[in-house]
Amino acid sequence: MNFDAFITPLDELEDCALCPRNCHANRLAGKTGYCKSDASFNIASICIHRGEEPAISGTDGICNIFFDHCNLQCIYCQNHQISNNSSNRTIHHADLDKVISRITAILDLGINRVGFVSPSHFIPQMKVIINIIQSLGYKPVWVYNTNGYDKPETLRTLEGIIDVYLPDFKYRDSGLARKYSGAGDYPEIAAKALREMYRQKGAALIVDDNHAAESGIIVRHLVLPGHVSNSLHVLKFLSEELSPRIHVSLMAQYYPTKNVENHPKLGRGITETEYLQVVEEMEKLGMFNGWIQEFDSSEFYRPDFDHPHPFE
Repeated sequence: MNFDAFITPLDELEDCALCPRNCHANRLAGKTGYCKSDASFNIASICIHRGEEPAISGTDGICNIFFDHCNLQCIYCQNHQISNNSSNRTIHHADLDKVISRITAILDLGINRVGFVSPSHFIPQMKVIINIIQSLGYKPVWVYNTNGYDKPETLRTLEGIIDVYLPDFKYRDSGLARKYSGAGDYPEIAAKALREMYRQKGAALIVDDNHAAESGIIVRHLVLPGHVSNSLHVLKFLSEELSPRIHVSLMAQYYPTKNVENHPKLGRGITETEYLQVVEEMEKLGMFNGWIQEFDSSEFYRPDFDHPHPFE
């Protein structure tokens, strides 16, 4: 099928300033900026994922589209196989026809939600995919699964398109953000991005009869070893600056990848005491909407993107 009529939004990549890096690279001409990505459909994996929050996975799972590379370079990233901007990893599903065929094959199984993972530097390509899928008669719930390092003005272009925002909120400590993710301005940028998402969706999470999200925001926070104070400040911001009613997914799944296994702080898992301190703070703040994880969850969230089904 010829999809040329849907390619116009990629013109934004001629002078790319989609994300806070503001590289202004001409990706249409093959130039790359911080994310080392051109104008192709650089997709590492399209798969059914059943390990997301219950409101995201639903009963059957979600069709997740994992983009290559990232506009953050978190040294502890659990998806480091595909997020590393210096990687020469082979890109799969780069042909748009194959991308669409893979997505529709999953939707035809009865799965009615599609998630874009690490989409901040691929928003034009994401819009193309959405437009084509909808033109074919599908009407899935669209989930924007982001690290939170997004520009509010870019997010405004997604109003009325994205159904559910699933952002991380990693840091309130700029020192940690600089040291661990190469973005000292992350706390400020992510706060503005969250405010924009909240403006669009509010605190309510609208769900269907099966308790699967149809519209709203779920904020994720990964508790890091030795950094409980950062987590407490994250929760305080969400409660005071957005709403204590906002849905939060508090994650205990951190594990040290090979990149940080010898790191003085990050070279261990979190302790149960650390995690429970953060859970207790959620309760003190009256934040009762969302999810906490089983403490041993780190054993079950270790994807391998060298396999067709990274999470199986």
